[in-house]
Amino acid sequence: MLSLSHTHTHTHQKPKPQRPDPKTPKNHQLHHSTMAITSSHPIQIHKLPQHTYIDALRWLPHLSTFTRHIILATYDSDTSTPLLQTCTLSSPSQTTPSLTPQSTAAAPSRITSLKVCPSPSAPSKPLVAAATVSGAVLFYSADLVNGSLNFEFSVPEKGFHSGPVSGIDLNDNGLECVSVGEDGRVNLVNLSVNKGFRRVFDSNGLVSYSSVKWASPFEFVTGAFGFGLHLWDQRKPGGPVALFKDNWTGGTASGIVHSIDIHPSRKHTCL
Repeated sequence: MLSLSHTHTHTHQKPKPQRPDPKTPKNHQLHHSTMAITSSHPIQIHKLPQHTYIDALRWLPHLSTFTRHIILATYDSDTSTPLLQTCTLSSPSQTTPSLTPQSTAAAPSRITSLKVCPSPSAPSKPLVAAATVSGAVLFYSADLVNGSLNFEFSVPEKGFHSGPVSGIDLNDNGLECVSVGEDGRVNLVNLSVNKGFRRVFDSNGLVSYSSVKWASPFEFVTGAFGFGLHLWDQRKPGGPVALFKDNWTGGTASGIVHSIDIHPSRKHTCL
């Protein structure tokens, strides 16, 4: 189920349910829904039924005020099929918004993380990065004019991560992608080369990373198990330049940092 909410007011959103395990029977898995904040009061929530699980979704850049696109990472548990799908969303002024599929692309395994950034050379073809359970990262260009999703290249599973890629992020210029995994590896992919990767760090399993976010063209922050935050600087190789670890929830949470966002001023980090 995909839910669309129309408002510009502040809303309280319930915690996101855990990702269902593909090995778990469908009737035992958590029901997935998503929410998008798009227009002014009053609050309206429109449910757009989907026949598959939605593992992740992102807005794609707007070409105009009348055309909006999103990309979904879906999983059909009946056929064990993971897909990436681009869709157009009808105008929010309509009484009942609709979601129209545009194009699909197969994925080798279930998607764990999905990121989008504008292409510096082609505004109508934003870059899409998708991390997988099998340990690869796939890169696509979404052609918003012709409605196609085109595979560009992938970082192979062998030697990249040992197990699922738990988090990725694209920097603002779309030239680098950083990836982390529960295997304790931190990798950097140079998109201008379109092949290979550089190992930034490998804890050999002593630390498991769950999320990552760019903080500047040279720095990024990783989230780890046990309330851990690590700051990295590419100009200072060898390991993180700063560590932060504190049980700020008073024992009411698991301590896994699922998501990170950083204010443009770099004075505040949201977990």
